[in-house]
Amino acid sequence: MTRLFAFLFLIFGILSPAAAQEPMLLPVDDTPLKIVSEGKELLVRIEIADDPLERQRGLMHRKKMSEDRGMLFIFPEEGRRSFWMQNTPLPLDLLFISSAGRITAIEQGEPFSTASIAPNVPARFVLELNAGVAENNGITVGDRVEHPAIVSAQQ
Repeated sequence: MTRLFAFLFLIFGILSPAAAQEPMLLPVDDTPLKIVSEGKELLVRIEIADDPLERQRGLMHRKKMSEDRGMLFIFPEEGRRSFWMQNTPLPLDLLFISSAGRITAIEQGEPFSTASIAPNVPARFVLELNAGVAENNGITVGDRVEHPAIVSAQQ
């Protein structure tokens, strides 16, 4: 009987609303992502969200993130991507990236908004950064993004 209660506590503890409001913290990848813009390079330490649950949760409930950090979303194929900011208190830059590793759109995410962020361009990857990082570093559409996860997804 004790084992049954322990099991039920574990299951309901994991699935509780409070647990669902905890930020998802993925491991930081060993290799920094590089954005090449007009001969300058910006290095970003990234968490990689490459499965459906990770892509769904993303940076929800994350209250802060270092300026040199971001989250790279990897999708199985290139297509039109749609994001929203519900349950996300951080203002973000969303960089939509093609299969070829080129930025196809840059959008801003407003905290807690349920408005769809869905540029009319194909993307295989989306990089979320703190708001203002793209503008402050001169990052624009067409810039190149380099990381082993992008290269391996291209093959």
